[in-house]
Amino acid sequence: MVSRPSIQELQEIARRARIETIKAIYLAGSGHPGGSLSIMDLLVALYFGGYVNVDPKNPYKPDRDRVILSKGHAAPAFYTILAFKGFFDKELLYTLRQLGSPLQGHVSRKHTPGVEASTGSLGQGLSIALGMALKARVDGLDYRTYALLSDGELQEGMTWEAAMTAKHFKAKRLIAVIDNNNIQLDDFVPKVNSGIYPIEDKFQACGWHTITIDGHDYNQILEAYDEALKVSEEKPVAIRAITVKGKGVKFMENTPAWHGKAPDREKFIEAMKDLGVSEKEIEEFLSKYDRKN
Repeated sequence: MVSRPSIQELQEIARRARIETIKAIYLAGSGHPGGSLSIMDLLVALYFGGYVNVDPKNPYKPDRDRVILSKGHAAPAFYTILAFKGFFDKELLYTLRQLGSPLQGHVSRKHTPGVEASTGSLGQGLSIALGMALKARVDGLDYRTYALLSDGELQEGMTWEAAMTAKHFKAKRLIAVIDNNNIQLDDFVPKVNSGIYPIEDKFQACGWHTITIDGHDYNQILEAYDEALKVSEEKPVAIRAITVKGKGVKFMENTPAWHGKAPDREKFIEAMKDLGVSEKEIEEFLSKYDRKN
């Protein structure tokens, strides 16, 4: 295992990533802040904890690990992590959803280096990841494939077809990470469709090894990823990460209203303060970038 940053350093990376993600969504005037913030710690641990073999200078090398953002609406968080890893300049984040920008509202492989699959129509990511995992076997490569799912898309039949098929073909080095923030669209998941629970039992019935964690506790996240690396050599692994929608911004936390809308100027400033940004830094940013002035 490559030497990784300390938990405190990972937490600081996540704090800065949340700041840049909210900045991008604010400037765009649209986007999905809630699910971007809930998945951030899982992304930071994955990319900066030494688990993903990727090279920004050669983003499509054959033996790279594959990361499929099945919950494609969390694109702002994913773009921030890719920028922090060096796939493109951080300034590009401030062009999110703008005409001509490669950073579309949902991730696009055609436009953005580091993106493995164009997603946004929920429920397809696990099937894509399974195909990539099986292709590694055919090609004689040993890369890993990660699928980052939302809990809402566990209502999609295609997800369970993939889960069953993974067992049938004895897929290995396939790891699903479920961002279980318990909110989808404009309500809580159980009110939309309570049938997704119990998540662990369903994956186990499909032959998967399951792990359940607090998706904001880095000790638990890192231990889960370590366990998944070992177990996935024999069978696919599903990590259910219990998270908080809008994590890090108090007025967004566990609030369905912040699934898919951008903060106005007042709420943006409040969010920045929640994330530890000084008034001077906020004003400097707004003076330089805020075209709504």
